[in-house]
Amino acid sequence: MSARHAEEERKTGETTVRVSVDIEGEGTATVSTGLPFFDHMLAQLGRHGGLDLVVDAHGDLEVDAHHTVEDVGIVLGRCFAAALGDKVGVRRFASCLLPLDEALIEAALDLSGRPFLAYDVPFAPDTPGLGTPSFDPQLAEEFWRAFVTAAGVTLHVRKREGRNTHHVVEAVFKATARCIRDAVRVEGTAVPSTKGRL
Repeated sequence: MSARHAEEERKTGETTVRVSVDIEGEGTATVSTGLPFFDHMLAQLGRHGGLDLVVDAHGDLEVDAHHTVEDVGIVLGRCFAAALGDKVGVRRFASCLLPLDEALIEAALDLSGRPFLAYDVPFAPDTPGLGTPSFDPQLAEEFWRAFVTAAGVTLHVRKREGRNTHHVVEAVFKATARCIRDAVRVEGTAVPSTKGRL
């Protein structure tokens, strides 16, 4: 376990979420949310982000998957921010253009301390969900909004190409993961900001 590690638990009337993040990890993810497709996406985030990631979530899936997905984003974002600490020496900025078969996703990330999400990955309202229980592909945006708000990062994601729902959503997670991997890399000894802090 590295110095850039954090754990958090959050309980509400809708969900119980436990998360552990090690930024200096090897990409090992142990994930259980009750939504197999979402588990698969979080595993991609760990693997391609170089994060050791543990997520254990229990939510009111009989009502809707939204609560679980959003709350995992909140807790994961808080853990990520805590693990980053004061961000001394981090690269800070990263961008990626990532293909997955016919899908092509553009992502750009700034560990700015200012939460902002620009997400242009449209799906038709009647797009079928993925997996059982079903993961509505539009929930990916809710996850990333919750994550960036809690983590204090700026994230831009845009679909350049793509028809297959699975490919598009997976490419979003992989592209953002690669940005995270690059942005958290320590390559200096100062905070990368003229303000002196992020």
